[in-house]
Amino acid sequence: MSDIATNVIVDGTLNTLIAASVVTWGLILIKGVQHLRISYHNRRYNKEFWSAPNIQAAAHLENQDGPAARVAGIGFSTLIETAGGASTHDLEHIWDRQELLDRRLRQQMQKERGSLESGLAVLATIGSISPFVGLFGTVWGIMGALTNISKTGSASLEVVAGPIGEALIATAVGIAVAVPAVVGYNFYIRRNKVVWAFLDDFAIDFVHLALKSSFIIERAGSKPASAAASARLTEVSGGKKPNIRDNHEELIAKEAHA
Repeated sequence: MSDIATNVIVDGTLNTLIAASVVTWGLILIKGVQHLRISYHNRRYNKEFWSAPNIQAAAHLENQDGPAARVAGIGFSTLIETAGGASTHDLEHIWDRQELLDRRLRQQMQKERGSLESGLAVLATIGSISPFVGLFGTVWGIMGALTNISKTGSASLEVVAGPIGEALIATAVGIAVAVPAVVGYNFYIRRNKVVWAFLDDFAIDFVHLALKSSFIIERAGSKPASAAASARLTEVSGGKKPNIRDNHEELIAKEAHA
Protein backbone atom coordinates (compact mmCIF):
# COMPACT_ATOMS: atom_id res chain seq x y z
CA MET A 1 0.00 0.00 0.00
CA SER A 2 1.67 3.19 -1.18
CA ASP A 3 1.73 6.42 0.75
CA ILE A 4 0.16 8.21 -2.22
CA ALA A 5 -2.86 5.90 -2.29
CA THR A 6 -3.33 6.23 1.46
CA ASN A 7 -3.15 10.01 1.33
CA VAL A 8 -5.58 10.17 -1.58
CA ILE A 9 -8.15 7.99 0.20
CA VAL A 10 -7.85 9.82 3.52
CA ASP A 11 -7.95 13.24 1.85
CA GLY A 12 -10.91 12.14 -0.28
CA THR A 13 -12.75 11.01 2.85
CA LEU A 14 -12.13 14.35 4.56
CA ASN A 15 -13.23 16.30 1.47
CA THR A 16 -16.40 14.20 1.26
CA LEU A 17 -17.21 14.92 4.89
CA ILE A 18 -16.56 18.64 4.42
CA ALA A 19 -18.94 18.68 1.42
CA ALA A 20 -21.54 16.82 3.49
CA SER A 21 -21.14 19.42 6.24
CA VAL A 22 -21.76 22.24 3.76
CA VAL A 23 -24.89 20.47 2.47
CA THR A 24 -26.09 19.89 6.04
CA TRP A 25 -25.80 23.50 7.14
CA GLY A 26 -27.29 24.69 3.85
CA LEU A 27 -30.35 22.49 4.32
CA ILE A 28 -30.69 23.54 7.96
CA LEU A 29 -30.73 27.22 6.96
CA ILE A 30 -33.11 26.65 4.02
CA LYS A 31 -35.57 24.66 6.12
CA GLY A 32 -35.34 27.26 8.88
CA VAL A 33 -36.34 30.05 6.50
CA GLN A 34 -39.10 27.84 5.07
CA HIS A 35 -40.60 27.18 8.49
CA LEU A 36 -40.41 30.84 9.49
CA ARG A 37 -42.36 31.80 6.36
CA ILE A 38 -44.86 29.00 6.87
CA SER A 39 -45.49 30.03 10.48
CA TYR A 40 -45.97 33.66 9.48
CA HIS A 41 -48.34 32.95 6.58
CA ASN A 42 -50.36 30.37 8.53
CA ARG A 43 -50.86 32.72 11.49
CA ARG A 44 -51.83 35.57 9.19
CA TYR A 45 -54.29 33.57 7.11
CA ASN A 46 -55.80 31.81 10.13
CA LYS A 47 -56.46 35.18 11.76
CA GLU A 48 -58.04 36.70 8.65
CA PHE A 49 -60.03 33.55 7.90
CA TRP A 50 -61.66 33.42 11.31
CA SER A 51 -62.17 37.19 11.32
CA ALA A 52 -64.33 36.98 8.19
CA PRO A 53 -68.07 37.47 8.84
CA ASN A 54 -68.98 34.28 6.97
CA ILE A 55 -67.51 31.62 4.74
CA GLN A 56 -68.54 33.57 1.63
CA ALA A 57 -66.35 36.48 2.69
CA ALA A 58 -63.53 34.11 3.65
CA ALA A 59 -63.63 32.65 0.13
CA HIS A 60 -62.67 36.03 -1.35
CA LEU A 61 -59.70 36.89 0.85
CA GLU A 62 -56.90 38.23 -1.35
CA ASN A 63 -53.09 38.20 -1.33
CA GLN A 64 -52.85 35.04 0.74
CA ASP A 65 -49.99 32.56 0.76
CA GLY A 66 -48.87 29.58 2.80
CA PRO A 67 -50.08 26.01 3.33
CA ALA A 68 -53.32 26.96 5.12
CA ALA A 69 -54.28 29.41 2.37
CA ARG A 70 -53.56 26.83 -0.33
CA VAL A 71 -55.60 24.16 1.47
CA ALA A 72 -58.50 26.60 1.85
CA GLY A 73 -58.14 27.66 -1.79
CA ILE A 74 -58.52 24.06 -2.95
CA GLY A 75 -61.56 23.73 -0.71
CA PHE A 76 -63.22 26.86 -2.04
CA SER A 77 -62.45 25.86 -5.65
CA THR A 78 -64.06 22.48 -5.06
CA LEU A 79 -67.19 24.05 -3.54
CA ILE A 80 -67.51 26.51 -6.43
CA GLU A 81 -67.00 23.70 -8.93
CA THR A 82 -69.75 21.58 -7.39
CA ALA A 83 -72.13 24.45 -6.54
CA GLY A 84 -74.35 23.74 -9.53
CA GLY A 85 -73.79 20.00 -9.52
CA ALA A 86 -71.11 18.06 -11.34
CA SER A 87 -71.09 18.89 -15.04
CA THR A 88 -69.22 15.74 -16.01
CA HIS A 89 -69.78 12.08 -15.30
CA ASP A 90 -66.37 10.58 -14.64
CA LEU A 91 -64.52 8.97 -11.77
CA GLU A 92 -63.34 12.37 -10.53
CA HIS A 93 -66.94 13.42 -9.83
CA ILE A 94 -68.56 10.19 -8.64
CA TRP A 95 -68.30 11.39 -5.03
CA ASP A 96 -70.88 13.53 -3.29
CA ARG A 97 -69.82 17.07 -2.44
CA GLN A 98 -68.56 16.33 1.07
CA GLU A 99 -66.57 13.28 -0.06
CA LEU A 100 -65.05 15.22 -2.96
CA LEU A 101 -64.17 18.10 -0.62
CA ASP A 102 -62.51 15.73 1.87
CA ARG A 103 -60.58 14.06 -0.94
CA ARG A 104 -59.31 17.32 -2.44
CA LEU A 105 -58.30 18.71 0.96
CA ARG A 106 -56.35 15.54 1.79
CA GLN A 107 -54.59 15.62 -1.57
CA GLN A 108 -53.48 19.22 -1.02
CA MET A 109 -52.34 18.41 2.50
CA GLN A 110 -50.21 15.58 1.15
CA LYS A 111 -48.59 18.01 -1.30
CA GLU A 112 -47.83 20.39 1.56
CA ARG A 113 -46.42 17.50 3.58
CA GLY A 114 -44.15 16.54 0.69
CA SER A 115 -42.86 20.10 0.51
CA LEU A 116 -42.21 20.16 4.25
CA GLU A 117 -40.33 16.86 4.18
CA SER A 118 -38.15 17.69 1.18
CA GLY A 119 -34.46 17.60 2.11
CA LEU A 120 -34.98 15.75 5.38
CA ALA A 121 -33.99 12.42 3.82
CA VAL A 122 -30.63 13.98 2.92
CA LEU A 123 -30.11 15.11 6.54
CA ALA A 124 -31.03 11.65 7.79
CA THR A 125 -28.61 10.01 5.36
CA ILE A 126 -25.74 12.33 6.26
CA GLY A 127 -26.37 11.88 9.97
CA SER A 128 -26.39 8.09 9.59
CA ILE A 129 -23.36 7.49 7.38
CA SER A 130 -20.95 10.31 8.29
CA PRO A 131 -19.45 8.53 11.35
CA PHE A 132 -18.86 5.41 9.26
CA VAL A 133 -17.28 7.42 6.44
CA GLY A 134 -14.97 9.04 8.98
CA LEU A 135 -14.22 5.66 10.52
CA PHE A 136 -13.36 4.29 7.07
CA GLY A 137 -10.84 7.09 6.56
CA THR A 138 -9.37 6.45 10.01
CA VAL A 139 -9.02 2.70 9.47
CA TRP A 140 -7.44 3.21 6.08
CA GLY A 141 -5.02 5.78 7.47
CA ILE A 142 -4.01 3.48 10.34
CA MET A 143 -3.46 0.63 7.89
CA GLY A 144 -1.14 2.88 5.89
CA ALA A 145 0.67 3.98 9.03
CA LEU A 146 1.19 0.38 10.18
CA THR A 147 2.47 -0.57 6.73
CA ASN A 148 5.02 2.22 6.88
CA ILE A 149 6.08 1.13 10.37
CA SER A 150 6.66 -2.41 9.13
CA LYS A 151 8.76 -1.10 6.27
CA THR A 152 10.93 1.13 8.44
CA GLY A 153 11.17 -1.41 11.24
CA SER A 154 10.76 1.29 13.87
CA ALA A 155 7.78 1.63 16.25
CA SER A 156 8.96 4.67 18.14
CA LEU A 157 6.45 7.33 19.23
CA GLU A 158 7.76 9.77 16.65
CA VAL A 159 7.05 7.30 13.86
CA VAL A 160 3.62 6.11 15.11
CA ALA A 161 2.00 9.26 16.55
CA GLY A 162 1.97 11.41 13.42
CA PRO A 163 0.29 9.09 10.86
CA ILE A 164 -2.19 7.59 13.32
CA GLY A 165 -3.09 11.02 14.72
CA GLU A 166 -3.82 12.30 11.21
CA ALA A 167 -5.95 9.23 10.52
CA LEU A 168 -8.04 9.78 13.66
CA ILE A 169 -8.99 13.25 12.42
CA ALA A 170 -11.33 11.61 9.90
CA THR A 171 -13.40 10.03 12.69
CA ALA A 172 -13.62 13.34 14.53
CA VAL A 173 -14.77 15.13 11.38
CA GLY A 174 -17.34 12.41 10.69
CA ILE A 175 -18.85 12.84 14.14
CA ALA A 176 -18.79 16.64 13.79
CA VAL A 177 -20.75 16.34 10.53
CA ALA A 178 -23.25 13.78 11.85
CA VAL A 179 -24.29 15.63 15.02
CA PRO A 180 -25.84 18.76 13.41
CA ALA A 181 -27.45 16.61 10.70
CA VAL A 182 -29.20 14.41 13.27
CA VAL A 183 -30.22 17.36 15.45
CA GLY A 184 -31.56 19.27 12.44
CA TYR A 185 -33.48 16.23 11.19
CA ASN A 186 -35.16 15.62 14.56
CA PHE A 187 -35.98 19.30 15.00
CA TYR A 188 -37.65 19.67 11.61
CA ILE A 189 -39.51 16.39 11.95
CA ARG A 190 -41.04 17.83 15.11
CA ARG A 191 -41.86 21.13 13.38
CA ASN A 192 -43.48 19.24 10.49
CA LYS A 193 -45.73 17.39 12.93
CA VAL A 194 -46.86 20.71 14.41
CA VAL A 195 -47.66 22.16 10.97
CA TRP A 196 -49.39 18.96 9.90
CA ALA A 197 -51.57 18.94 13.03
CA PHE A 198 -52.53 22.58 12.37
CA LEU A 199 -53.49 21.81 8.76
CA ASP A 200 -55.45 18.74 9.83
CA ASP A 201 -57.47 20.75 12.35
CA PHE A 202 -57.97 23.54 9.82
CA ALA A 203 -59.24 21.09 7.19
CA ILE A 204 -61.73 19.54 9.64
CA ASP A 205 -63.04 22.99 10.63
CA PHE A 206 -63.29 23.95 6.95
CA VAL A 207 -65.45 20.90 6.19
CA HIS A 208 -67.74 21.72 9.13
CA LEU A 209 -68.12 25.33 7.95
CA ALA A 210 -68.85 24.14 4.41
CA LEU A 211 -71.49 21.79 5.82
CA LYS A 212 -73.17 24.70 7.60
CA SER A 213 -73.34 26.60 4.29
CA SER A 214 -74.74 23.52 2.49
CA PHE A 215 -71.46 23.25 0.51
CA ILE A 216 -72.39 26.33 -1.55
CA ILE A 217 -69.88 29.08 -2.33
CA GLU A 218 -70.72 31.85 -4.78
CA ARG A 219 -68.20 33.02 -7.34
CA ALA A 220 -66.65 36.43 -6.92
CA GLY A 221 -68.79 39.06 -8.63
CA SER A 222 -71.87 36.85 -8.91
CA LYS A 223 -75.22 37.97 -7.54
CA PRO A 224 -76.82 36.00 -4.75
CA ALA A 225 -79.80 33.92 -5.78
CA SER A 226 -82.32 36.19 -3.99
CA ALA A 227 -80.80 39.31 -5.55
CA ALA A 228 -80.88 37.76 -9.02
CA ALA A 229 -84.52 36.75 -8.58
CA SER A 230 -85.41 40.26 -7.41
CA ALA A 231 -83.65 41.77 -10.41
CA ARG A 232 -85.58 39.53 -12.83
CA LEU A 233 -88.87 40.41 -11.13
CA THR A 234 -88.12 44.13 -11.41
CA GLU A 235 -87.27 43.74 -15.08
CA VAL A 236 -90.56 41.95 -15.78
CA SER A 237 -92.57 44.68 -14.01
CA GLY A 238 -91.01 47.42 -16.13
CA GLY A 239 -88.64 48.66 -13.49
CA LYS A 240 -91.41 48.99 -10.87
CA LYS A 241 -91.91 46.73 -7.94
CA PRO A 242 -95.38 45.15 -7.96
CA ASN A 243 -97.67 46.44 -5.22
CA ILE A 244 -99.97 43.63 -4.13
CA ARG A 245 -102.16 45.97 -2.05
CA ASP A 246 -102.83 48.34 -4.99
CA ASN A 247 -103.76 45.46 -7.28
CA HIS A 248 -106.21 44.12 -4.72
CA GLU A 249 -107.94 47.54 -4.31
CA GLU A 250 -108.18 47.95 -8.09
CA LEU A 251 -109.92 44.57 -8.38
CA ILE A 252 -112.48 45.52 -5.67
CA ALA A 253 -113.25 48.80 -7.48
CA LYS A 254 -113.93 47.00 -10.78
CA GLU A 255 -116.31 44.58 -9.07
CA ALA A 256 -118.23 47.52 -7.49
CA HIS A 257 -118.75 49.25 -10.86
CA ALA A 258 -119.97 46.01 -12.32
